[in-house]
Amino acid sequence: MGERIPVEIIDATIARNTPAQLGGPIHTRSFEGYYRRLRLLGAGLLFLLFFGTAWLNWHQRQAVLWDLASRKFHIFGATFWPQDLILLSAILIIAAFGLFFITVVAGRIWCGYTCPQSVWTWVFMWAEKVTEGDRHQRVRLDAAPWSLSKLLRRGAKHAIWLGVSLATALTFVGYFTPIRELAVDLLTFELGAQAAFWLFFFTAATYINAGWLREKVCRDMCPYGRFQSAMFDRDTLVIAYDTERGEQRGPRRRDSTPAEQGLGDCIDCTLCVQVCPTGIDIRDGLQFECIACAACIDACDSVMDRMGYARGLISYTSERAQQGGTTHWLRPRLLGYGSMLALMIGLFVVALLDRPMMSLDVSRDRGNLFRESSTGQLENSYSLKVINKSQQPGRYQITLDAPQGLQLATPTSVQLAAEDIHDLPLSVVWTDEQSPAARQRIRFVLAAEDDNSAPVVAESTFLAPASY
Repeated sequence: MGERIPVEIIDATIARNTPAQLGGPIHTRSFEGYYRRLRLLGAGLLFLLFFGTAWLNWHQRQAVLWDLASRKFHIFGATFWPQDLILLSAILIIAAFGLFFITVVAGRIWCGYTCPQSVWTWVFMWAEKVTEGDRHQRVRLDAAPWSLSKLLRRGAKHAIWLGVSLATALTFVGYFTPIRELAVDLLTFELGAQAAFWLFFFTAATYINAGWLREKVCRDMCPYGRFQSAMFDRDTLVIAYDTERGEQRGPRRRDSTPAEQGLGDCIDCTLCVQVCPTGIDIRDGLQFECIACAACIDACDSVMDRMGYARGLISYTSERAQQGGTTHWLRPRLLGYGSMLALMIGLFVVALLDRPMMSLDVSRDRGNLFRESSTGQLENSYSLKVINKSQQPGRYQITLDAPQGLQLATPTSVQLAAEDIHDLPLSVVWTDEQSPAARQRIRFVLAAEDDNSAPVVAESTFLAPASY
């Protein structure tokens, strides 16, 4: 017990910490490449869709408007009501399965190319570049003492950030409030308290998420980065570093022969780390922080071109291909997700095309379950809500499908304007001489008089006292 443990001193190589490990701000380096152009295309289409759609008009109204006050959701020529919530829920489910399908094919590629968090972060990084310079200039600016030049550069950067954030907030809120009126109110400083709050909230959220949190959202807040590995298999495309080809890494002259120096193709320039928006080193293996943006591939390929080496030291590949096999594209998991996705899209289209353009809701008069009418007949009162979901006015007939002895107190029809709601009180009376059952099922039938669309049915009950 009193003997000392012998200590052996060995040589060790000090590992280089990545920006993610250091925990400070991540300053990405500018680069060009094939995947960057793909990402710019995806971001451009997302921006065009997001900012452009809000300003489109369709038949004298905003093309896409989620009018919460009127409880109408306009999407071009279609208007959805709260009764159509199942269809809106189906869209979210389809989107989720689409994400699962893409993840099985190519990992976290959605995050790297079209996720709003990533796209807006790239825009904010561009603002940093045009105001503060490239990576090495921004690093020096961070370390420099405050001066007029630094203050102006930082002020210009934050002004662009706030401008993009305000435009984002205005557009987002504009999908719930008519955007043209909202923009006029903003420019004339006549915003209501509610609109002002939401504009401020989403401006602050965009500014903080894309300007300050950035990779922390992908790393610590986004659940997708945590559970994506459950959807990977050996044939999923991921970004990987070819260790056999790249090691032993190290610097060398361009005209030298790596094999003679015992070196692989990696020159340890760390460009793959410098361009990574999450600050990781892909050479350490696949990490959950990787958003599959392929920035490291573009940077590495540019170095391989300058050195005269073959591209692909870092590339999209699969675990099976890394082990010398061939990637299997058609596999049970992928076919399962694809089949479910196709089935759900088909069912959604059918449900969308077959959804009734009229709706009928029935509620009983809870304050008076039954009563005698002026003619001495037993009577139940109901309140009917009739909705015309179509873009044209229409006239509708309401009839009763009920056991013998029950009928509407008066024949009823109603005229509704396009996208109109009408509350209609109705009474059902017992006309038979025999005593009615205490509880009978009845159905109200709503049919359009000017077209052959299928009628809509709403069920209710007719109640009678036990001693009637």
